[in-house]
Amino acid sequence: MMIYPYIPITPSIEIAEIQPCKHYISSTIEKSTTQIETFCSPLLKQGKAKIPGVSKVELSPIESEQNNPEIIDKNPSQTEENNDKSNILPVGINLGKRNVNESVLVRGFEDGKQAVNFDNWLLPFDDVISALNITATTLDDGQLELRSPGLVIRINPKELKTDPEIGLVISVADIKKILGVPTEFDIVKYAVVFNPPWLDFKNTRIPQQELPVVLDGLPKVNPPTFSFSSIGQSINISGNNNNTTTQGDLTTIGTLFGGSWYIRTNQPTLTDRNTWQINEAQYLRQTPTADYVVGSQPTFWQNQGSGQYWGVTTVQRFGYNPPQTSAGGFSPSQRMQSNQVGRTISGEAAPGTLVQLTQGLGDNVIAEVLVDSSGVYRFENIPTGGGGIGSFNNYRVRLYPNGQLTATPEIRDANYSTLPGQLSKGTSALIVSSGFGQENSQNSLIGNFQDWRGGVAYRLGVTEDLTVGTGVIYDESLLGLGELFYQPAGFPLQVAFSGLLGTEKGLEYNADVRFQPSRSLEFNFNSDRLSQRFRANWQAFRGVGFRASGDTRTSTLAAGINLSYNNRNLFAFASADIDTNNNLRWSLNSRMGKLQLNHYANEIASNSQLSYDFSNNFSSGNSLYLNYETSNNNNLASLSWRYRSNSRTRDGRNLFDFDLGYGMGSQGNGIIASASTAALPGLNLRLRYQGISTFSDSDSFRIELSPSFNLQPRLTPSDSRYESLRSEGGLLIQPFLDKNNNGRLDKNEQIYTEDVDLLLIVNNKPIKRFSADMTENKNGVLVKLPPDNYRLDLDPAGYPIDWKPTQSAYAVEVVAGGYTQVLVPFTPSYTVAGALTDAEGKPVGGAKVEAVLTDKGKKVMSVTNGAGVFFLENLQQGTYNLLINGKAAQPEKITIDANSQPIQEVKLNY
Repeated sequence: MMIYPYIPITPSIEIAEIQPCKHYISSTIEKSTTQIETFCSPLLKQGKAKIPGVSKVELSPIESEQNNPEIIDKNPSQTEENNDKSNILPVGINLGKRNVNESVLVRGFEDGKQAVNFDNWLLPFDDVISALNITATTLDDGQLELRSPGLVIRINPKELKTDPEIGLVISVADIKKILGVPTEFDIVKYAVVFNPPWLDFKNTRIPQQELPVVLDGLPKVNPPTFSFSSIGQSINISGNNNNTTTQGDLTTIGTLFGGSWYIRTNQPTLTDRNTWQINEAQYLRQTPTADYVVGSQPTFWQNQGSGQYWGVTTVQRFGYNPPQTSAGGFSPSQRMQSNQVGRTISGEAAPGTLVQLTQGLGDNVIAEVLVDSSGVYRFENIPTGGGGIGSFNNYRVRLYPNGQLTATPEIRDANYSTLPGQLSKGTSALIVSSGFGQENSQNSLIGNFQDWRGGVAYRLGVTEDLTVGTGVIYDESLLGLGELFYQPAGFPLQVAFSGLLGTEKGLEYNADVRFQPSRSLEFNFNSDRLSQRFRANWQAFRGVGFRASGDTRTSTLAAGINLSYNNRNLFAFASADIDTNNNLRWSLNSRMGKLQLNHYANEIASNSQLSYDFSNNFSSGNSLYLNYETSNNNNLASLSWRYRSNSRTRDGRNLFDFDLGYGMGSQGNGIIASASTAALPGLNLRLRYQGISTFSDSDSFRIELSPSFNLQPRLTPSDSRYESLRSEGGLLIQPFLDKNNNGRLDKNEQIYTEDVDLLLIVNNKPIKRFSADMTENKNGVLVKLPPDNYRLDLDPAGYPIDWKPTQSAYAVEVVAGGYTQVLVPFTPSYTVAGALTDAEGKPVGGAKVEAVLTDKGKKVMSVTNGAGVFFLENLQQGTYNLLINGKAAQPEKITIDANSQPIQEVKLNY
């Protein structure tokens, strides 16, 4: 509550008459007496207000006439004249019900009951924007940008007025019109009250910037130079009454010189090693700017020669980063394209509109612009992800009229797709490759190498719309390579072309053209040396779509329709196509409650399946299936029961899956059964028995067994996604209780994984953010990550009680092919507590007590309180010298070892 310097008021003087003087005195206490007298002279004259050092104030005739209510009441004409005038008034500023400024000087007039001509009042501009929490920024063109949580506008400062006594001012009318802030005057509180629409508005659309990852000064943890990380073996045993075969694949993965090595051995006859052949052997090192691959790999051109290509390839990128690598190993087409291509998104809107660009359905703002007098908004170099034809990057444009963020925005879609291989303007890629063709041969593990081939190609982003490539290749003959990727901004056309000139067939080429004039209409044209194909799709309206297609190789045209319906109780999707050869194809998928029907048919075969789910969840629980299929005058009907467990593995597979059924058909009848489990760590098992099929009545069986193991740091079961290590790596974090304080994980020391969710932070994010790629076991925490440098922090919230780490943060390098091992030793933390007394046994306060480790010189200090009590905390094992104010204490030393209690008491004499 404000306390103003005035004396009590008699009942004859109303609050509205004394309030201006109260505010003025409180706001001008450091101003001259003459200024205060000018405004408050009637009250001062009556003795209703006082100024220190002033005993009497004489009123001039003009002052008496303007300020004495009795004179005003007797002269109505004078009152009307004063209504057109304005005075300097000290008023408060309220933001809603909260006062944000106790007193500012404004130019206006009030009659004791209400504000007069309030829209014409002039308020100090700086005080207004401060009260409204508006930030003002002067732009290069001289305009003033005003930004608040709910407003973004620009004004010309020359349009603001200047008052000789107040300075730069803005009228109440402009506050309402330009700033969009409802404003009123409260005569009782004697304050101007602002009620901005954003008073309780929280702008969640402003993205929060991530903290930078700082690695400087941290201890570096390097990946192993060589490691044997994982091994997997798949075994397939199949057969019938007459024959049984056993086949397999052996896969090994590891790390070598900052990259990954991968070997896959095909085992046509598992029990005969002479039949084994190495199908893939590859060393791969991928960085943001360059790739190096040695061994088996795909070519970057359409392979002309026979056999698999084995060679050496490098990709050099200039100015761009590639997409995140996949588990399939090296892909030259993927590594030659950019993960982001800069595009321009533009449009028209009324001047003063705030336009924000968001991605997808989220609210995070990527960029924003305030539309100027041109009426055009433009967002340049907006990253669009690389992908195949038809892959979209959904951007949305929000338009806020007059910059009012609290208004309901107009939302427009700004969907852009990016061609595979398309590069941003000025970026480029160079690929060089050389190698031989590999032919498998009997009784040879690697096979024979022959027919040298190789080439070089260069790709350049010429403009934002156009990317071209060229190259020279030798593959049985000299070939010329040409590439073109074209996608004009603002026009829904995409063109991708790649051709080889000089082949035996003349020109080998692939051309893809896509045109999408609207979200509901799309045309695709594909062409190569063998045929030309087209496809058109039109979503006529909700639930109804039409399509047409053609293929010169089969000399057919086809037309089709699809229908869909979806509400809370019923989902249905049906489609049908017919071509010029009178081939009819159709399908139906529907679900109603626990009942589901799937059906498809073409000119050769048909299949119908009716299922009932007892748990209302077709992905788990118990289900009953009735199935009927036909093919080439054969048919088979079956009834089966299926159970799928609710529990799943990390990659989404059910831990248990059972099928049991009986089939009857044109070939006879019999039992059909299968079972699979992923419950055993590191082992996938699937069994199938079929006593009848559509084409045969002979018994058949199949057993699929796929064990996999991690070999780093020791032999442990692996998950089914171990092959992803071909192009990614990970962290093996091992927090452990280092009882002997030697920094090594000894056999008798425990790995601590109880509170890893609280303990571990990777790149400023809690470890639980990586839960989809994280595994905990007795060896520590495994986290799969793309190759890069990472920061690992330890949060004290997860420390084990009475233990502390020797380091609280690490810089860790991750490479593909394996895991970087990070040992995080926790040493016991001891506390020595006690009391310090003098020779007479009295406590000594304010003394400095130190414990100095004898062999390392580390020091821990405490200051005694008034009772002489001290605490020496976070002590490690060892012998400490005890000092008091720099001098030896009694006792002089204390020893802490593995047998010591976490808290020890000691009495010191001084």
